[in-house]
Amino acid sequence: MELNTYQQEAFDYQRPNIEKFGKRNMIWSIFFLVWILVGIYALYLQIAKGHGITGMRDNVVWGLYIVNFIFFIGLSYAGAIISGLLHLSKVSWGKPIIRLAQMMTIVSVIVGPIFILLCVGRFDRLHHLFIYPRLQSPLTWDVVAILTYFVGSVLFLYMALIKDFAVYRDSKMNIPKWKQKLYKILATGYRGAASQKRHLIISQNLLAVIMVPLSIIVSSILSWIFGMTLRPGWHSTIFGPYFVLGALYSGTGVLIVAMWVYRKMYKLEKYFTDKHFTYLGYIMMVLAAAYGYFTFSEYFTSWFGSEKWDNDVINKLFNPAEYGWWTLFANLIGIFIPILIVAIPKTRKPNWITLVAFLMVIALWVKRYLIIVPTLESPALPMQETRMEYVKYAATWPEWALTIAGIASFLLFFTIMSKFVTVVPVSGLEDTFHHPHHEHPHHEQIVDEVKKDNVQID
Repeated sequence: MELNTYQQEAFDYQRPNIEKFGKRNMIWSIFFLVWILVGIYALYLQIAKGHGITGMRDNVVWGLYIVNFIFFIGLSYAGAIISGLLHLSKVSWGKPIIRLAQMMTIVSVIVGPIFILLCVGRFDRLHHLFIYPRLQSPLTWDVVAILTYFVGSVLFLYMALIKDFAVYRDSKMNIPKWKQKLYKILATGYRGAASQKRHLIISQNLLAVIMVPLSIIVSSILSWIFGMTLRPGWHSTIFGPYFVLGALYSGTGVLIVAMWVYRKMYKLEKYFTDKHFTYLGYIMMVLAAAYGYFTFSEYFTSWFGSEKWDNDVINKLFNPAEYGWWTLFANLIGIFIPILIVAIPKTRKPNWITLVAFLMVIALWVKRYLIIVPTLESPALPMQETRMEYVKYAATWPEWALTIAGIASFLLFFTIMSKFVTVVPVSGLEDTFHHPHHEHPHHEQIVDEVKKDNVQID
């Protein structure tokens, strides 16, 4: 497949990352695998001894697992919406980051649902979800929605990769034969013919048009699992758009952090420029303001209504003796600080934007926790003569081990995927992207460092 000058340069710049696994990547992969093994041991204990080794009880039936599920599946929805909108808008600055968003979509939709399975007490009855589904249950809606969404996400990423697979197939890279054969199969005979290009463009546009509203719909269905109940803090018509906005907000933060990491690890300053951080920072600032408005509306309406059950949850959230400090952290770090950092020109720099995005992602995870646990700790009927651990939730080490294992799996998937495909799409770069001011001042030195960092371990 023929490439123009700029596409060839982008491929030559990134090909060492595909040809060699690299010592640093090997170390990180082993580190992630160790945590995954710890999580597998924790899962074994949970299956062997039951859910009694977790902090979940009859009252607080959900904990870290559901928090992680909502968080990761939200990242997946955000990745699909961001990549779909960037593809349809065809803005030149967005092309280098589309693949990162698509990778985030696939990895998150794989890791997220695993946490739902961890809440299931009887794995032997898991197939009943498909054999005996109850259409009245929002959980059934979620299963159907996520499976449909997963298929769409895989197709969307694959369509975007076909051209690059053809590039890998036709290039003479120093890779094993099985890998070269894999690229040949995945390229599906693509040669860059006019008819192939036309069909691929139409397919990508259709999938992008489908994926954006589909992501919004399935994210709303997830929120209805909570909104359709009568519990305080959950039974709200605002939860649909609130979840969609929260997913977009946290997804933008993870995308900024991922872009910064790949830029540092693979010396991609030429493609992930300061402009990309600034633009994504602006998007993050707008989403923060909108998310802050929704959060204020949620708290204010519950407080002003003065309904006893709602007041119990609000008191828990703002009482420093219970979740007051958590609420302060989630709102201060998750809403106000990102707006402040991006709004001030002196702090509108890649490192500052990445730092505040990282902290914001943690704050959004805490916010998910505050949505789940305080509500479940507020029973409708008074609970007397009951042990405190049955009323209050405290995560145990197996839950934390499986949470860390999930994060390690997320990062390991990213590491492995970046060794099979270029992080910056080769075939998607246009001539307009290559401009003198995008050239890194030490371009040749960076290329040498990339090759040096990717020396394969003997």
